[in-house]
Amino acid sequence: MAPALLLLAALGATGVAYTAIAPTPQAEASATANTSQIDEGRSLFLRNCSSCHGLNAEGGSDGPTLIGVGAASVDFQVATGRMPAARSEAAQIPDKRVQFSEEEIASLAAYIASLAPGPAIPSDEELDYSEADVAEGGEIYRTNCAMCHNYAGSGGALTRGKYAPSLKGVTPRHIYEAMLTGPQSMPVFADGTLSPESKREVIAFLKTTESEPSPGGLSLGKLGPVSEGLVGWVFATGGLIACAVWLGAKAR
Repeated sequence: MAPALLLLAALGATGVAYTAIAPTPQAEASATANTSQIDEGRSLFLRNCSSCHGLNAEGGSDGPTLIGVGAASVDFQVATGRMPAARSEAAQIPDKRVQFSEEEIASLAAYIASLAPGPAIPSDEELDYSEADVAEGGEIYRTNCAMCHNYAGSGGALTRGKYAPSLKGVTPRHIYEAMLTGPQSMPVFADGTLSPESKREVIAFLKTTESEPSPGGLSLGKLGPVSEGLVGWVFATGGLIACAVWLGAKAR
């Protein structure tokens, strides 16, 4: 009887172990859906991106490799309309009308993320800046970002035809992804350089600046002393000249 009892015990232990570690039907369905999403993303990639980035996203003469850039980079570039690019030889790829649906963008991001580890799309919890320190965000922004994006996020010119785009109206997700991935001329502010909390503080500062009123009158785009000085010279000096001409004409 001993061999039979040992066999039954082994079969029972095997059954218990399988029940404990086998994937549930929900997990299997999720894995199938994820595989389906990756396959759809690869199909979209081959039709719309492979001519520049290579059939396997290895890159080429017209586009860099996408292996390891992560889902966050794809979501930023495609969801802002920068990709697919109309002209790869341009000094900088501008944002434009988005060409894909949210589902298609998610599929493209899932496919690129499946090729190699990279920054993931930030979650809703990571983007929640409701309790972030706005003042601290302003300090971080002025130290790291204002020299290119302007003190109020209005954007500014860079060298060789490039520019730092305006941050007004940009969603928190895309601001976070830009800091995380460093698109085009922007440096990468990975979590080791700028913590997720600091990223939320920067977003809080930008959104607070964007929504605050201009008690002094017209904001003039918040471009700084150049635009304000130009208005002063044109209207103030022009008004003085007009008054001088009028007085001279009247004296005659």
